[in-house]
Amino acid sequence: MKYILIIGAGSDIARPLAFLYAKSGYGIYLASRSYDQLVRDANDIKIRYNVDTAAFTFDVTQTTTHQQFYDSLPVKPAGVICLAGSLGDQQKSEQNFDEAQIVLDANFTGLVSILHIIAADFEKRKEGFIVGVSSVAGEKGRKSNYVYASAKAGFTTFLSGLRNRLYSANVQVMTVHPGFIRTKMIEGRTTPGIITASPEEVARDIFSAQQSGKDFIYSKWFWRFIMFGFKMIPESIIKKLDLK
Repeated sequence: MKYILIIGAGSDIARPLAFLYAKSGYGIYLASRSYDQLVRDANDIKIRYNVDTAAFTFDVTQTTTHQQFYDSLPVKPAGVICLAGSLGDQQKSEQNFDEAQIVLDANFTGLVSILHIIAADFEKRKEGFIVGVSSVAGEKGRKSNYVYASAKAGFTTFLSGLRNRLYSANVQVMTVHPGFIRTKMIEGRTTPGIITASPEEVARDIFSAQQSGKDFIYSKWFWRFIMFGFKMIPESIIKKLDLK
């Protein structure tokens, strides 16, 4: 049986995504800090789809534990999907670098650490896939979330370089740029309904694109055109706008 490792499995996208892979016959490894919930989800998946499942405590910001975590997996995964991340608080990040560091580690530094470990294994085996969920926020800075956005921009560039590195080793690296998603991360915030996706929609987009061997997707698809237009606006105008 082939296994999928989902990092950041406490994410709202993780559960429907795990269902899709389990339905296709993959064993599921769920990893995040929310261990008790992961155990419940793992048991649910096992009952629903009759596949092997396991839950692991994992903190992406604790980089010194990453090698030990990966070495402890009973069977090395055929693919990894990285959903870990934290929006943080922009104002607190501006006032205290420790707050900014948390956001940077959760969305960039920690992901680089664990994915380099996994990439080395996949490269040696000459097989596997890596899916990294970044964000459209990383394509243009806004005063309301530029620490988070800069980490996502770095993660997108990291995935691009990793894709170039691993191509000759037959390892797929796919970048996902979601727009607004109805998740706990933006709970309480007002978002435009028509361009806001459900976690289930994003999960379907990720699964379909990964299975098709794609390198980069937007979810929902029309964000490609939204961001193209947004990036065409000159910085001389952008800096004057009240972007939330």
